[in-house]
Amino acid sequence: MSFRLSQRDKDIMGFINKFRAVDRDSLVELFFKQLNSPINACNSVMIRLYRLGLIERTQQYSPTVYLPADAKIKKNSQKILHFLSILDVYKQMCSYSVPKQVIVEDKPTGRKGGIEPDLFCIFKGSPFWVEIQRNQYSEQKMQTKINLYEEFFFSDEWKALHWQPEDRADIFPSVILITPIRYAVSSEHIRIIQVASIQELMEKYKSSTKQQKEARPRTQSSSSGIKINLT
Repeated sequence: MSFRLSQRDKDIMGFINKFRAVDRDSLVELFFKQLNSPINACNSVMIRLYRLGLIERTQQYSPTVYLPADAKIKKNSQKILHFLSILDVYKQMCSYSVPKQVIVEDKPTGRKGGIEPDLFCIFKGSPFWVEIQRNQYSEQKMQTKINLYEEFFFSDEWKALHWQPEDRADIFPSVILITPIRYAVSSEHIRIIQVASIQELMEKYKSSTKQQKEARPRTQSSSSGIKINLT
């Protein structure tokens, strides 16, 4: 059977492959909201792609959640909720600025037992690793997670990551913990930001930037080379 895919079809499939699980309403928001009947248009496209065998879907959720054609997760897996939470954080970012260099479930060390952030991206000019904590953990376990980031920092391997700027000093990403709970974790070498949402992150740095304008430049740097520029 011959068929022709539009650029939007290809973009949708690429987006689903990147995020692993994408709900219908998110697709409407990201790809169809400019149309007169966005939900109907989205349903029509997704049914066509599903019937062509180019994507999978699960109706365990409402609205329908779409998966890559070669999805290795079960259609009733709790892992789907994990991927949807990553997607939600991405969409929150998009409401301010579309992130670049997005990597879902990044594994920058390339080996088991290293850091495995839920999301990496360059957001408003600064690199971030994002940890989304849907469940409550002990502070000891959270500190162990932070210690792994410190271990990677001292390895200097991060300086060779493909997204590092060519015309500036290498930057170690800030670590955002998306969590409703504040953990007593700390590091003298990496920046840790604990917020309940991206909105809280933006409000936090909006207020701090306002205070900095009178006395210092808009870019805030730490001794470890981390840069945050969310304005």
